[in-house]
Amino acid sequence: MLVAIKRSWGSGLRSYRRTTSNKGPRPDASQPSTARLCNRSPVFHMPTNIRIILLPWLIASCLSAAADRLPERADRVVDYRIQVRLDPKAKQLNGQERITWRNPSQDQVGELWFHLYFNGFKNSRTTLQQNRGFRSGVKESTWGWVDVVSLRLENGTDLTKGMSFEHPDDGNTDDQTVVKVKLPQPVPPGGQVSVRLSFRAQLPDLRVRTGHSKGTFMVAQWFPKLGVYEPAGMRGRTTGGWNCHQFHPNSEFYADYGHYSTEITIPSSFRIGATGQLRWKKDNGKGESTYLFEEDNIHDFAWTAGPDYVVVKKKFSGRTDVSEAEYQQTARLLDRPLDEVRLSDVDLIFLMQPNHLDQLGRYERAARLTLKWYGLWYGRYPYKTLTVVDPVGPGGGGMEYPTLITAGTSELFSYRPFDRILFPELVTVHEAGHQWWYAMVGNNEFEEAWLDEGINSYSTGRAIEQSDGGRGRWIQFLGVELTERDIMRLENSPFRRYDTSLQPSWSYQSDYSFYSYTKPELMLRTLENHIGKPAMARIMRTYHERWRFRHPGSQDFIDVANEVSGRDLNWFFDQFLKGSGPLDYQIAEVSTYQVPDPVGIFDRPAGKVTLPAKGKQASGKGTGQRQFRSRVLVRRNSDAWFPVDVLLTFEDGHKVLKRWDGKARWTRLSEDYSSRLAKAEVDPEHKIELDVNWTNNSRAVKADSRLAAKWFSHILFALQGLLSLIGLLA
Repeated sequence: MLVAIKRSWGSGLRSYRRTTSNKGPRPDASQPSTARLCNRSPVFHMPTNIRIILLPWLIASCLSAAADRLPERADRVVDYRIQVRLDPKAKQLNGQERITWRNPSQDQVGELWFHLYFNGFKNSRTTLQQNRGFRSGVKESTWGWVDVVSLRLENGTDLTKGMSFEHPDDGNTDDQTVVKVKLPQPVPPGGQVSVRLSFRAQLPDLRVRTGHSKGTFMVAQWFPKLGVYEPAGMRGRTTGGWNCHQFHPNSEFYADYGHYSTEITIPSSFRIGATGQLRWKKDNGKGESTYLFEEDNIHDFAWTAGPDYVVVKKKFSGRTDVSEAEYQQTARLLDRPLDEVRLSDVDLIFLMQPNHLDQLGRYERAARLTLKWYGLWYGRYPYKTLTVVDPVGPGGGGMEYPTLITAGTSELFSYRPFDRILFPELVTVHEAGHQWWYAMVGNNEFEEAWLDEGINSYSTGRAIEQSDGGRGRWIQFLGVELTERDIMRLENSPFRRYDTSLQPSWSYQSDYSFYSYTKPELMLRTLENHIGKPAMARIMRTYHERWRFRHPGSQDFIDVANEVSGRDLNWFFDQFLKGSGPLDYQIAEVSTYQVPDPVGIFDRPAGKVTLPAKGKQASGKGTGQRQFRSRVLVRRNSDAWFPVDVLLTFEDGHKVLKRWDGKARWTRLSEDYSSRLAKAEVDPEHKIELDVNWTNNSRAVKADSRLAAKWFSHILFALQGLLSLIGLLA
């Protein structure tokens, strides 16, 4: 979800682990067996005792050869079979579900917990509405809700009497977004339970990524959905239990992987896009049609339908969209076999608004860019389809679901000079990128949003840079050029009240987007600059491989970073992920002066030498060369520290680079040289992207630094005005 951009722009898009083996999914009948892979005709008869000794080694070798570093299947925990009918006049859904849940823990589980997200729109007292800043005077059509009409076990046992609304986050009894259901018998470890339920839901006006607008329906978080039962040891849990949070304005979602089979009945005049693959379409008569969509290895299902969509289909090709040289370069960078970095073909489906058809190419290029570079860096896209929705309004744009995303644009972005603002591209890359960081690596977005939003923002910036020769410009407007990194740096103000990125998404005092998007992106870019691009690339690839189709926590990412880099990086994450302080280094003072000639008696190898004061004859040989002593005071203004470079530049162009561990509050550097010092810079290559104030990073001996600060404030004001204008256009 692209929150950070909207917060900067003022409007536009919305304010933008299962404990299994790390070696991938369990083998199944569809995979080649070890016996088949190792079936070779013997050239001699091996003695029995030698065969017994070598057999374990041979089996291990074959298993290692057959293992895929990049898992393509999840360990299925849930199975959803859903049937739903849309009533476009009443703006309602009527549905039935058959849900099968497998107990992934060693616990006896005696209850099921469900999310009822639509109840967040039910009244003004829900947690969602209260925290969004509810305003009076809304229309009746604003409200939305979901009712569980019936709930039974497969054998017909009624479970509705054992239902109770829970409020695990804030105790708000007016909030009905979480419901607990008691079971007559606990589900044993590894056992499973199937329930059947029917529900009725009222769609609200389109906002917070779901609802109806102008006859079009964006249907997300619409069905009763199970929370996640986390076994002991998962994401640091000490005991097993359900993770099922209420619906908050800033929080997103968390669910288990499994299979979804969804039949959707809509008016035959509507066009539809949905998670997964379309298996069949059936005309029911009386102006209605039913569509069956199915997908495996996903943890959510969303769809959209309306009469005005224009459906366009394209194809991403792993052969023609990526060159052989790019495959080979990636394999070398990641130290992976060439076949492991090759990409699969993907069907691209675009649902466009008629007045945005001229921007289809922009969406398409961005989608291809994402499938290519995210696929090369992190692992091939495992699904057959990617659906890109051009939303009917801003309330439904800029959001991700498995195999389906909503983007966003404006007609003005078709015309000069606004066509040089790559807003549609940036949103599309970011949301499509969530297929890797959210859909495939399924972190808990309620509790650790940085793991998808921060990592994906970092990845988005890198991908945009690939499209622009490494520069990553996405705004070229009236002579102003800004990259995605520039925007992140502008967000990182020295006047900001800093907070940790490790807390539940609803508990931030302010500015959720900065701590979930911007600060983690700057943190990861700083880490990359510190350890080098190759090491960072292998960290990201290994983390994705190890946690693909699983539920990691922050410590899992830290563990991978330490392991792959071969360094102890805990000091880094303790400060910049778990800690709340900013980072700021300053060149506080600079001075340069001529070193006086030495005077007095000095012991030399040839004997004593007397150096007289200037103007008198020396009794021995002096230095005969003019020297200048330059001194620089470097100050750490923050509690956090980081190793820094300090560059001394002299008037004759000579440069001296010094390294400081940055731990002390200050250090004084001194350099004797035959030319005067011109200026000093701390972090001259801007490797520390977390630095909150780059205006104090350099100081010239003669220049007036106050003038630079004055001009910087004017430029910053102009850029903020430009961003606000873009928000209004979006």
